[in-house]
Amino acid sequence: MQLGVIDIGGTFVKYAAVDEEGAFLFHGSVPTEAAQGGEALVAKVQRLCDELMEKVQLDGISISSAGQIDNVNGRVVFATDTLPGYTGTELAKRISAHTGLPVKAENDVNCTALGEYWKGAARGTKDFLCVTIGTGIGGALFLNGELYTGSHFSAGEIGHINLYPNGTPCTCGQRGCYEQYASSSALQQLVDARFGEGLELKGFFERVKAGNRDAVQVFEHWLDDLTTGLQTLVHLFNPELIVIGGGISAQGDFLQQAIQSSLENKIMPNHRRSLQIKMAEHDNKSNLLGAAKKFLDDCGMG
Repeated sequence: MQLGVIDIGGTFVKYAAVDEEGAFLFHGSVPTEAAQGGEALVAKVQRLCDELMEKVQLDGISISSAGQIDNVNGRVVFATDTLPGYTGTELAKRISAHTGLPVKAENDVNCTALGEYWKGAARGTKDFLCVTIGTGIGGALFLNGELYTGSHFSAGEIGHINLYPNGTPCTCGQRGCYEQYASSSALQQLVDARFGEGLELKGFFERVKAGNRDAVQVFEHWLDDLTTGLQTLVHLFNPELIVIGGGISAQGDFLQQAIQSSLENKIMPNHRRSLQIKMAEHDNKSNLLGAAKKFLDDCGMG
């Protein structure tokens, strides 16, 4: 079986062809251009499907997408203004009508969790959280060996835990949400405020590792907010593992150790026992692998 897999993010749309073993035949990406709205985004996905079908004979298409996704019918239940005009999109139905192929769709962070459970950091783990740190913060819950999506496909919206009541406005319409303080974009804002614009996060982390006092102070402030949110999640779900995804996971062991150390000081002893923090193993390909896994599972081939 060969599948076309597509990951719709706020910044890029990634696409690939994979086989049933999760091997990539090829992959690429294009800018999302989210400001153009939901209709333009659907048209872009349709064009990418055309490109995939020209290169490979596909048996189906599976889509990983930002937003709350009805993973039975492939519909966008809700999306914030990061993707304007996307809420209500009948994603799977429209892509299937365009391609003539069966199409599945799932939330992007759920796909990260599925991909890491299948081929990555969470192999063999029944109870874990997946936290993606990027423009916002996404979450997925794996409980007793199964992805938990809630009563209306919306579980795991951890980026909208309220961290600071009446705090910074969020794209969801509320104030003080976790992702406004602990996301990569929030860290970049802290860096800009301290150092002026122009210092990207890669260079910032180099300063942190070199012991630059100002950089370390900014990092520790951000880390404290990040692990305060994780503290709540650990006490609520008592996982054995937290998988950290998103672009910031490229910081590897340095970030993993910093999160583990900070978090262990905040959680109760029994929650601390054997809790592991791991970086996602497949970086930006986790979502694509998870989309493939979703399709295979739904077809009874997982």
